[in-house]
Amino acid sequence: MSAAQGVPEGPWLVVGLGNPGQEYAGNRHNIGFMVADLLADRMGSRFKAHKARAQVAEGRISGQRLVLAKPMSFMNLSGGPVVALRDFYKVPLERIIVVHDELDIDYATLRLKRGGGDNGHNGLKSITKSLGPDYLRVRCGIGRPPGRMEVATFVLRDFSSAERKELGWFVDRSADAVEALMAEGLERAQSTYNG
Repeated sequence: MSAAQGVPEGPWLVVGLGNPGQEYAGNRHNIGFMVADLLADRMGSRFKAHKARAQVAEGRISGQRLVLAKPMSFMNLSGGPVVALRDFYKVPLERIIVVHDELDIDYATLRLKRGGGDNGHNGLKSITKSLGPDYLRVRCGIGRPPGRMEVATFVLRDFSSAERKELGWFVDRSADAVEALMAEGLERAQSTYNG
């Protein structure tokens, strides 16, 4: 910890959740990857393969050192790469942010929080099993499936044409929320983005 602020030192680890492979790229389940890609662009950094079974981009953003990661293990095995990256980069739990899709929040709405359950999200389930629940989350609302559509079908479908009109803005706002978490802390970022 730095004596001045009592804040843990070391880089931030921001993990965008998704499934690897071009066939999943536009899926609702892959919004975490989309946010990670935008943050890498903002840092002027490129993703490279890491031995932790993840694509990793390193740089600085909002004056902070950042390790961005996209696990390449498929969603339900995300915990292994996240723990390996935490250990490799020596990241304290307070500096781990997971960006993921969230069914119980309306589309294009954000909620930031620390800890909590996994709400049936297999990526979070895997990470919580490996890390415990107390990491930061940027929950990107995708809404519920229409009618009787299965959840698994819904999350593995691309955003609809109506949703895609707002998707660029939503990914941009989600990336802004990650930066705010790093620069301002949870409470201030929540007051701005939990709308």
